[in-house]
Order: sequence, then structure tokens, then C-alpha cells
Amino acid sequence: MSAETDLIKLYSTQIRALAVDMPRTTRLENPTATAKKRAPLCGSTVTVDLKVEDGIVTDYGQDVKACALGQAAASVVGAAIVGQSISTIEKGRDELFNMLKHDGPAPSVPFEGLKVLAPAKDYKNRHASIMLAFDATLDALQAHKAAG
Repeated sequence: MSAETDLIKLYSTQIRALAVDMPRTTRLENPTATAKKRAPLCGSTVTVDLKVEDGIVTDYGQDVKACALGQAAASVVGAAIVGQSISTIEKGRDELFNMLKHDGPAPSVPFEGLKVLAPAKDYKNRHASIMLAFDATLDALQAHKAAG
């Protein structure tokens, strides 16, 4: 099987559906914190706005300019993030990283939908784009904590 065929398979129907149906794509007015991350290799960007109360994300908005893989990851994160604690978000990010970089298991609840991205582990040049939603969110949470 050629590398091109493998790449086409990577962009599965499920990944495309997540990318098209991304939730929370409206930026928030008066967010608690905002952060923007860029993947240097491909130029994908994700900007997130969040509202945080007592260490829990209570609202979330995102502006995603990424490939279908980055969009799919942002879709899963956006659908699951409200109501989550910082530690749960950090755990989800670490699990996604481990799945991509070390062939680890798929992320657990509430980010279990990221398992659809497991085939991307073989495409290291796509990893940064896939990680953007979590990385921007954690940067925003750190900014909130620092301002706190």
C-alpha cells in the first residue's frame, strides 16, 4: 500500500464528520482567559477562550484553522471540555500525546472520541496540529492561574 493510500485512509469518514461538525466555534465575550497556539510545521492555529470557575471550565469557544485532523481533535475537545477540571484536561492531553507518540491506549472519558485519531501516530508531521486544542486550552488555563 502506498503512502498516499495510507494518508487517504487516515482522513476517514469519521474524522471528516468531526471536522465538519465542530462545536463551540464562537469566540466568547469576556473570557476568563484566552490563548492561541500555532503548529510551526504546518501553520495550523487554534485560539481558545474559556471561562473558569473554581477550577472548572464553565464555557469554551474556539477558532480553529487547521487540517482535518486538527479540526477533528478540536471537535472532540470542544464537545467534552465544559464541566471538566484542569487535572482532567491535563490527563486527556497526556493520554492523547501518549497515544500518538508512544502507541499508548486511546484517551479515556471524557475525551475517548480522540481514539479516531490513533492512525495518525504514523504521521509525526500531523501530531502538533492534533495537539493544538489541548495545548491552547492548557496555556489559557495557566494564564488564568497566573492571573489568579
